[in-house]
Amino acid sequence: MSGRKLFGTDGVRGKANTYPMTGEIAFVLGRAVTSYFQQNFSKKPLIIIGKDTRLSCYMLEQAFSAGVCSQGGRAILTGPLPTPGVAFVTQSMRADAGVMISASHNSFEDNGIKIFDRTGHKLPDEIELELEKMVLNPSLIPIKTGELLGNAKRLDEVIGRYIVHTKAALSPQYSLEGLRIVVDGANGAGYKLAPLVFEELGAEVIPLGNTPNGLNINKACGALHPQLCAENVKKYRADLGVCLDGDGDRLTIVDGSGEVIHGDRLIGLCGRFLKDNQEIGPTKEVVGTVMSNFGVEHYLQKLGLNFVRTAVGDRYIVEHMRQTGALFGGEPSGHLVFKRYSTTGDGILAALKVIESIKFYDKDLSELTNEIELFPQKMENVFVQKRTPFEDVPEIQKAVEAAQLKLKDEGRILLRYSGTEALARVMVEGRDQQLVTTICSELAQVVTKALG
Repeated sequence: MSGRKLFGTDGVRGKANTYPMTGEIAFVLGRAVTSYFQQNFSKKPLIIIGKDTRLSCYMLEQAFSAGVCSQGGRAILTGPLPTPGVAFVTQSMRADAGVMISASHNSFEDNGIKIFDRTGHKLPDEIELELEKMVLNPSLIPIKTGELLGNAKRLDEVIGRYIVHTKAALSPQYSLEGLRIVVDGANGAGYKLAPLVFEELGAEVIPLGNTPNGLNINKACGALHPQLCAENVKKYRADLGVCLDGDGDRLTIVDGSGEVIHGDRLIGLCGRFLKDNQEIGPTKEVVGTVMSNFGVEHYLQKLGLNFVRTAVGDRYIVEHMRQTGALFGGEPSGHLVFKRYSTTGDGILAALKVIESIKFYDKDLSELTNEIELFPQKMENVFVQKRTPFEDVPEIQKAVEAAQLKLKDEGRILLRYSGTEALARVMVEGRDQQLVTTICSELAQVVTKALG
């Protein structure tokens, strides 16, 4: 990731209409993406362009599309469509690339651009670097004129493809008839089609966050703000609440009593469900990140499943899954990836699989998820003068080893640097809250002394 000037962990992102999220950059990025796929796959690349409901999406969608056309590509504009929908439609239509214009869970002032390859997977770092070089030096992109220019068209009906595909993820032996579900679309990309999916499968739907105005995406609603959904679950005596984020690739679930279910508990439940249905895959592996609670790892290990951790970000989970053949992974933030059905996190699809697990075990969601004990956690932020790799500091390594002995095999320690601030984050998890607090404080002192 070092040396990257435009691309972050999930595409390009920033405040809309300020660098790098400007129409000018979107235009050149459209040219760069088209040129890359021209050189490697097709003379007239077909590129799917989806978006969420932010006001700035109009500007960026048109600018990126203009870049595609100026370079000889063919652009298909889908209108509002969740990120997993863009990934699926790209693959389904045999397009060369897919582009999602969204800043996910951020407020409307921000926006972003993330890019998928023809298989519906996010581009690897090395290709993003190639694109970045072209954007920062447009003279690297050959100019097209005359009959070599491309075209664009809007194709709203592709949304139907995604709805059919997503509904098919629910096993045919189950329906949602008799269920009352509160569905919060976060005034985002899934605001219209999320309620449709659940209704078409038989549920009674109470929609929330379904009146986007360009400014209210993620505002006091959706996966990051599930309180409104929880209140409505209790008010309407619903069986469940489903909250999406702005681009629909993650979810928060609310149970029938109005309690928000922790994302790690959903990972544990889905891992168990897939194992009991022989759908976990030959590696018997659940893929998480360094942020997942040790309790879910402990729970899955007791079930005979391996829990593997990657860097933070669903793209790294998916990269690992592609390497090993694992079929399920997720983050506590609500990104759940069912690789048999999707190439990325999908909030609607994940909600259907959670409902399927409830029906399979014939138990309340709270009863199922309370079986997964989450361990006490303590984190301290330490100001640092330098960002030396922790493993290169002997006194820190010695302290970590001693601390791990105290935790035995029922806890873990995570040291990492903040991506944006001069901070080291010291996190400790374990069964004993007092021991966890003590160890975290001791390690924070050692890090302060060594790096502060």
